[in-house]
Amino acid sequence: MTESAIYALAAAFVMAISTIAPALGQGLTAKAAMEAIARQPDAAGNIRSTLIIAMALMEALTIYGLLIAFMIFSKIG
Repeated sequence: MTESAIYALAAAFVMAISTIAPALGQGLTAKAAMEAIARQPDAAGNIRSTLIIAMALMEALTIYGLLIAFMIFSKIG
């Protein structure tokens, strides 16, 4: 396997992991937030604001993975 092929596989692996892991985390977080709102409707505002902050941080992980994949991909060629 050539060096550029290894870099391409590494970039693909980084993108796959950095996309799948936060997506699963976001799904589980949203599920837990909906269950919490169903149990305590009065706390919906606090739960929603905390949920939005948590989702933004998880989305940042995906963007960091994309940046790392671009950095690896730039080594090809």
